[in-house]
Amino acid sequence: MAVQNEFEKKRSNTLRWGYLFTGFAFVLFVVFLGRILFLQNTNVQEIKDDYINKNYREATLQAARGNLFASDGSILATTVMRYDIYLDFKIVKDTVYTNNIGALTDSLSKMFGKPRSYFRDRFDQQKKAKNQYYSLVKGLDFDDYDRLRKFPIFKKGKNRGGFIVDRNYKRELATTQIGAGTIGMDNQIGKSGLEGAFSKYLTGTDGTRLEQRVNSNQWKPIDYWKVNEPIDGQDVYTTIDLRIQDIAHSALEKQLIKFDAEHGSVLVMEVATGKVKAMVNLRRTEPEIYVDAYNYALKDNIEPGSTFKTISLLAAMDDGFIDENTTVNVGNGVWTYAKQRISDGHGGGTYEIADVLAKSSNVGTAKLITQYYAHKPQVFLDHMRRWKLFDKMEIEIPGVTKPRILTPNSKSWNAATLASISYGYATNINLLQLTTFYNGIANKGKMVEPLFIEKILKDGRVLYEAKPKVMVNKMASTKAIEMMTSALTKAVEKGTAKSIFTPNLQMAGKTGTARFEYWLPGPMKYRSSFAGFYPADNPKYTCYIMISEPDNSKGFYGSTVAAPVFKEIAGKTFLKTPQNIEKEMLVERKVDLSKMTLPNVKVAVKNKTMPNVMGLIGKNIIPQLENQGYRVDYKGVGKIKEQFPLEGTIINKDQRIYLQLQN
Repeated sequence: MAVQNEFEKKRSNTLRWGYLFTGFAFVLFVVFLGRILFLQNTNVQEIKDDYINKNYREATLQAARGNLFASDGSILATTVMRYDIYLDFKIVKDTVYTNNIGALTDSLSKMFGKPRSYFRDRFDQQKKAKNQYYSLVKGLDFDDYDRLRKFPIFKKGKNRGGFIVDRNYKRELATTQIGAGTIGMDNQIGKSGLEGAFSKYLTGTDGTRLEQRVNSNQWKPIDYWKVNEPIDGQDVYTTIDLRIQDIAHSALEKQLIKFDAEHGSVLVMEVATGKVKAMVNLRRTEPEIYVDAYNYALKDNIEPGSTFKTISLLAAMDDGFIDENTTVNVGNGVWTYAKQRISDGHGGGTYEIADVLAKSSNVGTAKLITQYYAHKPQVFLDHMRRWKLFDKMEIEIPGVTKPRILTPNSKSWNAATLASISYGYATNINLLQLTTFYNGIANKGKMVEPLFIEKILKDGRVLYEAKPKVMVNKMASTKAIEMMTSALTKAVEKGTAKSIFTPNLQMAGKTGTARFEYWLPGPMKYRSSFAGFYPADNPKYTCYIMISEPDNSKGFYGSTVAAPVFKEIAGKTFLKTPQNIEKEMLVERKVDLSKMTLPNVKVAVKNKTMPNVMGLIGKNIIPQLENQGYRVDYKGVGKIKEQFPLEGTIINKDQRIYLQLQN
């Protein structure tokens, strides 16, 4: 009985302490839970402000901008990766540092050409201070980065060697010699050219990563937590043909230097599609030095002069007022109309309609247009409206100007205005709009919109492919178009442009010599131009050349200054066996275009064995591997610098291939 009582007593004490412990634990849990609820609902923002926001931040991971290509796959602009290297001296063990610092500083000395002591003194100081984010070098390319990361200590990586890599993107142009202004830019300064035009496709989506504060002004990336990878931009293939661009650039530059001109422009358009194959704008910066820095072809409205006569006379041809049998007496080449003196540079007598164009007669053109439209100028101007010459062109490239043509509603209109318009004054139009008009004649009356984009790709897949867009289905009657084509052909064979005639290639075109700022005192300023297409019997390309402010003592007529540029472009882009072409026109291009073209090498997985793809172009290789049924993960753009699995590894169709790309 005593034993039982002792047992009951011990049991009672145990239960009592158990209940007390449970109660204490419950009270502690309630207090702890209450504290959590209190923290969640009271000073959350205070904690966030005091600690998290002061020591961590979300930083942007920049997306790689897509590549910009010429129509043949040549690179115009690309994004390359650059590497900034930082060192965490706190994480490197003292023994590792002591045993390897001599070899490391020796390697750095050889790489950067500085004495070993330069690095040793700084590293010892940073090691003592336990600096976790010391900036070693910035802006390395891949080859230098790849060399650096294999140095002693650094080869142990981030967690043991303190080797921290920060990757940044840089935009580089591949063809600065022949099209920096055409390629353009898209940065904090602004947007221009093809880069600005297609920015919405080229721009990717930035990612984010977390960074931890190291000291008052340094932040270290945390690569293993809350990293949202960026999505790279799409690749854009433009209509620019790099070979034609180079030919046009060289021909224009040579003529600008020869005539000591201020600036000049060339546009080359594919007749059937409206694709702009070349766009060159050169401006003199110092004697005989010209740069492509401003897009005169799109951004400048000019009085075109005699190249506008084609527009005027086509209107009269379409209305049936003039035909092949029409003649006009230009007298001695001087005519006064509405108190305005109109003169020709040469000639006189009675001209057939083809001669009015061929000899570029201001008097003949003005007489014909005023004869039929003086009392109804709106009918004449309605042709301009139908040909979209009053409208701003809807194209992707920023900065294109809206034409300005005087109308009877304008305060500046007077009795002589119609005559002025007829031969290219009292109008202001950009060169792209004029080129598009001439291209419509070459295209048998179908005017198509200028195209600057071929297609858009993402990871090798075509997302969009451009198609020609018709602006005006029928500019004028078939008879009027054929009559104008014949007249423009005669202008080259026998007229003002006969200096560029060659029997091996039939060309059609019109010269232009326009005065500008003629109301100011001083020497007269001229713009020399030529607009035309080739071959005349089956046109493939339309070309417009304008050269501004040539040295008057060396020449200023369109036939002398601008037309030879057209001849050289036509001869080099079209002729297979050129005849009657100057030898200097056939000199090899100054730019090695082969260096800008991406070679397309074929690869295949044979016998389930991984091939060697190192050094090949990623955009060519990745689709091939995917088409063979393999899943490919890759980062970067350009050439393949790393691959996994390695060459010779047996791989299955469900196995993923990893590639690292770098330009």
